[in-house]
Amino acid sequence: MITKFEAIHKLVGGGVSGPNEGPLSDYTFHDGQTPPTEKAVQDKLKELQADYDAKQYQRDRAEAYPELKEQ
Repeated sequence: MITKFEAIHKLVGGGVSGPNEGPLSDYTFHDGQTPPTEKAVQDKLKELQADYDAKQYQRDRAEAYPELKEQ
């Protein structure tokens, strides 16, 4: 599961601190970044979650066949 914190960090980069989930006012931007809008965060969250979900097959296969993992 992708967290709101991950989405915010991907959007603004740099130093960010705050909870995994919560309102934007709970996050601190340490490098002068402009805080994203809630809509931008939700859009990024959906994008990251879709990418994560699309790669589930790869994770399942690697788990089922550990000998196929690159060394």
